[in-house]
Amino acid sequence: MNETLVTLQGWLGSDVDVRSVGETTVASFRVGCTPRRYSRRTESWGDADTQWYRVNAWRQLAEHCADSLRRGDPVVVHGKMSARTFVDKAGVEVSVLEVEAWSVGHDLNRGVSRFTKTARPVESPAPSVTSETSADAREEVTAA
Repeated sequence: MNETLVTLQGWLGSDVDVRSVGETTVASFRVGCTPRRYSRRTESWGDADTQWYRVNAWRQLAEHCADSLRRGDPVVVHGKMSARTFVDKAGVEVSVLEVEAWSVGHDLNRGVSRFTKTARPVESPAPSVTSETSADAREEVTAA
């Protein structure tokens, strides 16, 4: 598989926008990453230009992002990056970098988070097959 996998560490630049695509939920948000650089000339640290990425999370991850993330939160996003070009309403060609998120979480270098595990729906157990049932089934098969 020749995918471009990335891990972004940055800040949520927008609230999480949730929508439905068919019967699937997708959450979209922007992440801004501002690298720090050391200048030997001035012997000081400074911020480089902020790079913005659109992140899309699908299905259950989308719902968890919507419930957990707010604008300004520090996040770590891991996923597949792609570039997309389109023409906006003003007729200008725009290129964007998008990440299809495989995992998203708060950046715990920047603060504390509390995790709440979601309960999985309880599935009804499959009917058990006893030796009597198996014997009856074999008899029916051989009788037919």
